[in-house]
Amino acid sequence: MDHHDASGLRLEQPWLHDLAVCVDGNVTALSAQSGQIDGSGAQGVFVDDRRILGLLTARLGGRETTGVAAASSGACSDFLGSARHLGDEGPDPTVEVRRQRQAIDGGLREVIRITSRASKEVETDLVVRLGGDGAPIGSVKSGLADLRLLPATANESTVRWQDDWHAVTVVFDPAPRLLIPSNGADPTSATFNVEVPPGATATVTMSLTVTRLRRSNLDADAGSGSVDWGNISADATDPRLRPALAVGLRDLQHLLLTDPADHRDVFAGAGTPWYLTLFGRDSLWAARMVLPFGTDLARGTLRALARRQGTQVDQARAESPGKIPHEVRRAAYEDPTRGLALPPVYYGTIDATALWISLLRDAWDWGMSATDVEQLMPNLRAASHWLTHYSAPDSDELLKYVDLSGTGLANQGWKDSADAVRWRDGRVADGPIALVEAQGYAIEAANAGADLFDAFGQDGAIELRQWAADLRDRVRARFWVGDGDERYLGIAVDGHGDTVDGVASNMGHMLGTGALAPEEVDRVARTLTSPEMLGAYGVGTLARDNGGFNPIGYHTGSIWTHDTAICAWGLAREGRSAEATEVARTLLTSAAAFDYRWPELYVGTGVLDRPAPYPASCRPQAWSAASAAVLVSVALGFEPDAQSGRLTLRPSRPAPYGAMTIRGLRFAGRNFGVQCQADGTTQILDAPTYLDIRVQ
Repeated sequence: MDHHDASGLRLEQPWLHDLAVCVDGNVTALSAQSGQIDGSGAQGVFVDDRRILGLLTARLGGRETTGVAAASSGACSDFLGSARHLGDEGPDPTVEVRRQRQAIDGGLREVIRITSRASKEVETDLVVRLGGDGAPIGSVKSGLADLRLLPATANESTVRWQDDWHAVTVVFDPAPRLLIPSNGADPTSATFNVEVPPGATATVTMSLTVTRLRRSNLDADAGSGSVDWGNISADATDPRLRPALAVGLRDLQHLLLTDPADHRDVFAGAGTPWYLTLFGRDSLWAARMVLPFGTDLARGTLRALARRQGTQVDQARAESPGKIPHEVRRAAYEDPTRGLALPPVYYGTIDATALWISLLRDAWDWGMSATDVEQLMPNLRAASHWLTHYSAPDSDELLKYVDLSGTGLANQGWKDSADAVRWRDGRVADGPIALVEAQGYAIEAANAGADLFDAFGQDGAIELRQWAADLRDRVRARFWVGDGDERYLGIAVDGHGDTVDGVASNMGHMLGTGALAPEEVDRVARTLTSPEMLGAYGVGTLARDNGGFNPIGYHTGSIWTHDTAICAWGLAREGRSAEATEVARTLLTSAAAFDYRWPELYVGTGVLDRPAPYPASCRPQAWSAASAAVLVSVALGFEPDAQSGRLTLRPSRPAPYGAMTIRGLRFAGRNFGVQCQADGTTQILDAPTYLDIRVQ
């Protein structure tokens, strides 16, 4: 359905692919590659899902500077430009303009440096124009938020404005020659005299701070300082591994948020700008992927979600007892382009509860303390009860979903767009939908929960394992389609009880869950690595021969970074190292194409044999950034058992990225490193003697 504004114009979600983005927790800034923020599309500085600054432009000598280069990573964006109209005449520019922007806890800092290499002193004016509108993120995403500036007040060096949620203070250093506050029609204007002798630099600094005026449902602050990943490094014959891991972990670190209920607990905001908050599935996967580098993120994520676990049946929120929420926002969220009207805490997810259980078990295996696990045992019991009593509402006893509110998500797996579940001829499947990967997640979770019940002397393990075995039998009976060598796992069972025969990446998420027999693993591995599914840059969400295939469709042919990573990790967990290596290398290829900052998703059939970004894709995005850690897991084949003090490595042979040294790995609370030769021969570096870290 098309959606239009009051004037009849079609609403369009703003595109992000050509913007410079920096982020630190609840603060993110999006601008043109020149550094200018002109109020169009998604440009702006957002805090707590509100656009507190929608305009920030700088002009030198009455003209905009010419952009030369830009780069963004983590909390920083750096812009290099030239004022070609100033300085010496001739082909070479002599006046350089550098803008360095940094998202900081509760605000933003921007430094403008004007450097002259001209033969004479440069005298000119720098004019900075700025203002905010307080638009909510949902309005911006739906294309409804035209920039309507708020009136401001000013004194010598400071300007202030506020909306219903935040007060904004901007301080200039030095004080401008002229500071005219916004009247609501025109922006605030700050004018500086600039005098730059040859070889010198003039500097103007703008510091923006934000104060909350009222409490929201989730006053989460930046959590980047809560983890220490500075000692993690990777060096390999394949030079792409080092920047992929460094950039991925840096972006993930600056997506971290603190839980206002306990600031010691951090979780990953799903992605900027649209999903910079707690998302069950996304936050859980990100924490799970980086477990080889410590359990702190897993601990915080588990606890933050446990605090908001469902306690009642509430159709408007898709809540039921024991269920882990899909998303927790600061306020109600509306997106008219998708017909969404979600409450601040929304439970419309079929898989987050199972993923929560599996993360708890995996974190325990990697060394999360017994005390921390024991505190979460009541939540584990409630989550397990949701699996066995609420997840499968029909007599076929498959996990399935349907939106009963009319304003929630039509699809509640990770492919949550309305057209994601397709038959092979391209038709969209009817609900209620039972996704194949949701069954696999549940099988793994039930066995994981049983292991924890046994480990902590609690009853219920036998029943959970039997439930998992019965579900495994139902999957085998209901989801396989095709004959002979063409037999494969369908994407879902639809609302009519028929198996949806679309070939999709969903089957890759079944690998490593314990849901498949060895011969079934072989079939999934062949299908995933077939030319219809695996390209040079990753695994497609939908097979190329599907009637609904669209390489730029959100879930209908595009490539998702985390999806490809999960497929590679699943193949490795099943002992299929050759196929896992093949898939992992496509991730490295795509990483290099995107300057090692993976977008949420991208188009495998791009330009000049390069992938193209999906234009509205979040970047950075938590489970995309965390996928860098999966590259290490695929290469080393970790099997942790912290309770026995033993970590087994089953490295790929030959090594996927050539000779490799990884430092900063962490098991049972202690750091160590690994060095691999090109043939896969592996030795452990700097491990404590009391830990049994062995290579097989």
